[in-house]
Amino acid sequence: MSLYLYRLFIFLYTTGIKIAAIWNPKARFWIKGRKEFPSSDADLHPGKRVWMHCASLGEFEQGRPVLEQLKKEQPGLQIILTFFSSSGYEVCKNYPGADHVFYLPSDSPQNAKKFIENINPDFVLWVKYEYWYFYLRELKRRNIPVFLVSGIFLPNQPFFKWYGGLWKKMLGFFDHLFVQNVPSKIALEKIGFITNVSVSGDTRFDRVITIAENFEPIDIIQKFCSGHQVIVAGSTWEEDEEELIHFVKANPSVKFIIAPHNVDSENLKDVKKEFKGAIYFSELTEAFATAAHIVIIDNVGMLSRLYKYGTITYVGGGFTASGVHNVLEAAVYGKPVIYGPEYEKYVEAKELVYRNSGISIQNALELETELKRLLEDKDEINRLGEISKNYVYTRSGASKKIVDYIYEKRLLTN
Repeated sequence: MSLYLYRLFIFLYTTGIKIAAIWNPKARFWIKGRKEFPSSDADLHPGKRVWMHCASLGEFEQGRPVLEQLKKEQPGLQIILTFFSSSGYEVCKNYPGADHVFYLPSDSPQNAKKFIENINPDFVLWVKYEYWYFYLRELKRRNIPVFLVSGIFLPNQPFFKWYGGLWKKMLGFFDHLFVQNVPSKIALEKIGFITNVSVSGDTRFDRVITIAENFEPIDIIQKFCSGHQVIVAGSTWEEDEEELIHFVKANPSVKFIIAPHNVDSENLKDVKKEFKGAIYFSELTEAFATAAHIVIIDNVGMLSRLYKYGTITYVGGGFTASGVHNVLEAAVYGKPVIYGPEYEKYVEAKELVYRNSGISIQNALELETELKRLLEDKDEINRLGEISKNYVYTRSGASKKIVDYIYEKRLLTN
């Protein structure tokens, strides 16, 4: 891709969002949020400053362990957090660990210069993916170190294609690339990135372990689950819900917690219609908790705790082109994890399948077979759950490697 085509893409994308904002609330948030621009360096208190950019909520959760370890060790460190998506920003705009949270303005030479000048970071953490040329170029021009956190590189990405010159140039703006696995490192070496690449692992392992070890009970859910086998289905799409419907109807003695990926009111109404007798979490009272059979989670931010209550867990997205969602959130609690067939892009999902504690199903019939098999065999549930948990714990430590490197480069010293 040439720089001209890149500029054209940015223009067309931004124009499309402005048009969509006429009817789409998320697009309106995207446009409105970008009107809030950090005014100047004078508005930020003195001291060391780190900027972390995330595409959305998932990437924030991935970068969060690094930020929180830095903040714990350096309480005076200022943290500036930016998001591309409205879903990430809206959930995290009040995140107490950051001094400032912004939308990242659209990528242009003018916006990049003004934004970076105004926040004036000492170093930058760019999480997993999403590469914006003018921001990265401006950081390089100012000699501000930029590190990629938990990068993952696959042969079908533009970096490795004949037309990927601009993408390779963007990689060259990074001072160091921390990647999740050896294949990513090998792929980068083949296109000339040799000395500035490290296999650190995936920081999401550290994040889910932190959540599990600091678990905060949800009392009303505890009451709902008490004395029953429970299936927790998280981040579900319509395709996942279709696979679950028959089993839910046929098993009234089992309790079900369903957390849809999309929690807008229209989708929640559709999900409630599919699962007769279901009740929203926001409506769940002490009186309803015992009698209810199905709870639909109508909020964002609770799912990572809900998986602990499952006898078996189901993670959605595996029947969509984008693929399965975060299976680690369930595995860390020592649970068997079931998901659809689209998981090949996700190393952790593949590795759980290899260990048999991740179970991939092709259709509703296979799902029912696996659920029945497990619900009738408590020992098997425990065995597979232990495999899941051990897998997560043996892969912790990526955040420490990145933080150690930052100290090694003396980026937190005056």
